[in-house]
Amino acid sequence: MLNKYPLWKYLLVLSVLCLGFFYAAPNLYKPDPALQITGENSAQLIDKGTLVRAEKALDEAGIEYFGETIDSDGRNALIRLKNQDKQLPAQAKVSRALGDGFIVALNLAPTTPSWLSDFGAQPVKLGLDLRGGVHFKLEVDVNAAIERRMEYYLNATKRALREARIRGYVNVDDKGRLETKFKSESLREQARTIIAENHPELVLDRVDEEDSWNLYGAMADATRKELADYAVSQNLTTLRNRVNELGVSEPLVQRQGQNRIVVELAGIQDTAEAKRILGKVANLEFRMVAKLEAASSEKQRFEYRSTDRAGMSEWLERELILTGERVTNAQASFDQNGQPNVQISLDSEGGLLMNRATRDNIKRRMGVLFIERKYRTHYERGEDGEEVAVKVPYDEKKLLTAPVIQSALGAQFQITGLDSPLEASELALMLRAGALAAPITFVEERTVGPSLGAENIRLGVKSVQMGLALVVLFMVLYYRVFGIAAVVALSCNLVLMIAFMSMIGATLTLPGIAGIVLTVGMAVDANVLIFSRIREELRNGMSPQMAIHSGFERAVATILDANITTLIVAIILYAVGTGPVKGFAVTLSVGIVTSMFTAILGTRALINLIYGGRRVEKLSIGGGV
Repeated sequence: MLNKYPLWKYLLVLSVLCLGFFYAAPNLYKPDPALQITGENSAQLIDKGTLVRAEKALDEAGIEYFGETIDSDGRNALIRLKNQDKQLPAQAKVSRALGDGFIVALNLAPTTPSWLSDFGAQPVKLGLDLRGGVHFKLEVDVNAAIERRMEYYLNATKRALREARIRGYVNVDDKGRLETKFKSESLREQARTIIAENHPELVLDRVDEEDSWNLYGAMADATRKELADYAVSQNLTTLRNRVNELGVSEPLVQRQGQNRIVVELAGIQDTAEAKRILGKVANLEFRMVAKLEAASSEKQRFEYRSTDRAGMSEWLERELILTGERVTNAQASFDQNGQPNVQISLDSEGGLLMNRATRDNIKRRMGVLFIERKYRTHYERGEDGEEVAVKVPYDEKKLLTAPVIQSALGAQFQITGLDSPLEASELALMLRAGALAAPITFVEERTVGPSLGAENIRLGVKSVQMGLALVVLFMVLYYRVFGIAAVVALSCNLVLMIAFMSMIGATLTLPGIAGIVLTVGMAVDANVLIFSRIREELRNGMSPQMAIHSGFERAVATILDANITTLIVAIILYAVGTGPVKGFAVTLSVGIVTSMFTAILGTRALINLIYGGRRVEKLSIGGGV
């Protein structure tokens, strides 16, 4: 029978629509403004006492709140606020009350009912220009990168001179130069030859004193510039990797100026976790545990990071084996005893360095040093009389573990002696994402609230409403009953778009709204092709039922060709574009897929229900037919 779907097709369309309405429903629930409290590291847990201190600070400030919760693992606490305008003052009050060691971030707590969220239904993430998010401006400490490189020159020179049996004084002076002193000119010349061969980028300068023949090595300006540029570029790559590890949709990570990096994380829920991971300036150093008879100038003392070994320390050699920059991969796992560890993979040079250091030191202990950039906060009174928080950076060096070397290590080994699986997971993430070539400092931190994007949202919604209203008016007036069917299908298409974007976790931006407006026009375009074909068949004398059948069947190929070519362009835009361009490409791609479904199957199902399976003398399709 013409224009009569089998039952399974009606059930398919109905099932897709029900699924779409279900996953689009969370967007009806407005999130609550909230504060999220988390520790600076994985070992820092949030207890009831911490929450009480935060609540006391809010009470003293007269800020209303509700729904205070601590998650099951004790890593995060959430306090919901009744007034969104109080988020920033509340953050300042709680941050001061808790002090260093805690991160207080602005957040939007979802209010999606459990009967929706239990099935994975979540609202669409909005971009920085619509919903807000987190904006960081980071400054790369290029001087620290230069100091680190000079430390490398220092250790490498000491090792080379020791192997060549050349005795002399080697140090880095207060001008940042490699300083070497010898008791004879011949020794200096021998050392000069070795240093020049190993480090040709150093500019060597001889200086004679009364009883000392000195040699100074300084980095050329071109080398310094190259190193600074490398540090920024490497940090840029590392931050991108860390953002990817967080699973943030459509992030913006780009260089700004000579030594600054801008990071925008739009529409994310866990802002505190993002800040903690991105701001984690962490690296590893592998050093041998110093011998008892070692001179004090050749060793350093470090305390253990673990709370279980608080107060305990070890003496480590100053000379480095290698750093975390040589790590190519890291995975958290468990050893045969069920204890957490991190499986490490090094690059080829790192594997050689590790093998060279461990093969000659079997049964000795090797320390794994964890270096982390932290901040001390103090408050200064500004010119306006208001107290301003000032963060002073410092590097904390703590010992993770110091196991005995049982056999020569190579490019793959494991770090044991960690406190918890959480610590192992965090360490693996840091190493896998890449070590920072130089420390970074947060010079600007801004949480963009939804109030800033309210005007964009209002104008964006208005444009969609106006576009939809004009389309509805045209379709109903021009195509009558068929136009109403197209409008119903178009409305379902918008719901399916929102649902699909919610399911895949896409971020909706202002250009994305433009993609929705464009999709509205494209969706009815398919129906216009079909209805025009039906009119044409009616004018040629075809019966109404045959005209409907022929119109849909003959127009499908044209619709598919037009939409597939547009979809290819959208995919290319997503592949080569960044930020807003990707947002536009996502909504356009989703809209193309859903519009083909609603135009070809949805509209056809409605027309079949209205006209199918019965005798029809005339179709209400306008155009005088």
